Amino acid sequence: MHQSYVLRVHALLPRPAGTELYPQLLDLLENITPTVQALQPDAADIEIGTALRFFDRTPHELAQLIRLRTLALLGLNVTIGGGRSRLIAAMAADTTTPGTLTCIDPADTATRAFLRPRPVAALYGAGPATAATLARYGIATIGQLADTPLLTVQKILGTAAGRLLHERANGIDPRPVLRQQPEQSSSTGIDFPHDELDPDRHRQAVLHLTEQLAFRMRGEEQVARRLTLTVRYADHTSTHRTRTLPEAANHTVQLARTAYDLYESLALQRARVRGLALRAEGLGPAGAAHHQLTFDPADRKARLLEAAADKARTRFGAAAVRPASLARPATARRRDVRPPA
Repeated sequence: MHQSYVLRVHALLPRPAGTELYPQLLDLLENITPTVQALQPDAADIEIGTALRFFDRTPHELAQLIRLRTLALLGLNVTIGGGRSRLIAAMAADTTTPGTLTCIDPADTATRAFLRPRPVAALYGAGPATAATLARYGIATIGQLADTPLLTVQKILGTAAGRLLHERANGIDPRPVLRQQPEQSSSTGIDFPHDELDPDRHRQAVLHLTEQLAFRMRGEEQVARRLTLTVRYADHTSTHRTRTLPEAANHTVQLARTAYDLYESLALQRARVRGLALRAEGLGPAGAAHHQLTFDPADRKARLLEAAADKARTRFGAAAVRPASLARPATARRRDVRPPA
């Protein structure tokens, strides 16, 4: 039986042409191995255990081949991380300079050497709040988390979360790479005119993106099941957060609540943010969606106002109606975020 080895391929997609290039990237990867799992909007996990033997190359050599092919055939730079599991591959990609590659030897000693010195916050599934909680108990690195008894970690974080993070700290990640094509989605993004540190400006941008997505979905009679928020930083790295909606929706208020929750979960504080992107995933027909009725008259009023606003936008343009928090005096509009191209 072949030894499992996973590559996380992250493409530096240009906008707005990226939506057309992404399917081509997946086709290129499928010429290397049939086991390709799409990770929208710009990444994929691929299992190359059998491909290593077919191409008679090491993981690093095969990753170099993929990088050269994507550059030559698609004109794309890709960042590649590799390891014995999806966890290690993803973390390796996160620590890699954009446009280069990092492959971790699958041996236990190499995997532990890669994981143990890193801060807890770098471990997938451990956000800033979890890292802060563990730090109060003197657990600052992944190695310290791995050395802490499982029962102790579970008392601090809870049974399920404690077990998951303890296993990952020890390099255990049984998730397989599944053959999965991208599902239907819709996305929009904003680039700030300069590195933006102001959380209020971030929240305005999140609301602006939510308005755009919701209006588009209502016009196409679609609803989303999940939202993904991507934050791009000044050093060209990015962070993604995904959350499933309580019910499939295209109502701006519902989507905005989830989008704000995603933003707050990142605990950005004074982070230098270069841009934001919001993606609606799991799109489906609005007619097949179910809406939980409520006795709150404000909900019905908001939906009636939204329908009236949509008619005005359709007739006079998307900017004809917008939330008051996005309407700024003319003297301040010079600093407004730029809508995506």
